[in-house]
Amino acid sequence: MATGDLADFTRLVHPDATNREAKDEPPASRGRGPSAYYATALWLRAAYSNLRWEIHDTAAAGDLVALHTTMHGRHTGNFVKYGADGSVTQVFPPTGRTFASTQSHWFRVADDLVVEHWANRDDLGTALQLGWVPPTPAYLLRSAIARRRARRAQ
Repeated sequence: MATGDLADFTRLVHPDATNREAKDEPPASRGRGPSAYYATALWLRAAYSNLRWEIHDTAAAGDLVALHTTMHGRHTGNFVKYGADGSVTQVFPPTGRTFASTQSHWFRVADDLVVEHWANRDDLGTALQLGWVPPTPAYLLRSAIARRRARRAQ
């Protein structure tokens, strides 16, 4: 997710793979297969520089693989949330702050390719570290302006 191109995702992700977390992501992320997973990576990279995952533990049973990780990055671009219809619902303008948030990622694997993904993330911890919560009046104004710009660009 932090590095790599579409060819890398094609080597790791099944053509019919689904990402259960894509419901709040850009419309391009909601499809199936490597291009949808790559769209998620590009969305994250647009919001966060120095993005990386530290893997603490792995577990596998049958066709499931679980990872306990910490996601690290710096908020240097707009983080855009999307509604069910694909419209922009919220934009968090860059704060320049760094974060480190724990996550668990679950993958279903078939023929050595990812066929399904879902995650549990500490989104509140991330929001607190990035200064999204509690928002200052100035940050709320920046967020409203960024959301308007993103909707116009859609």
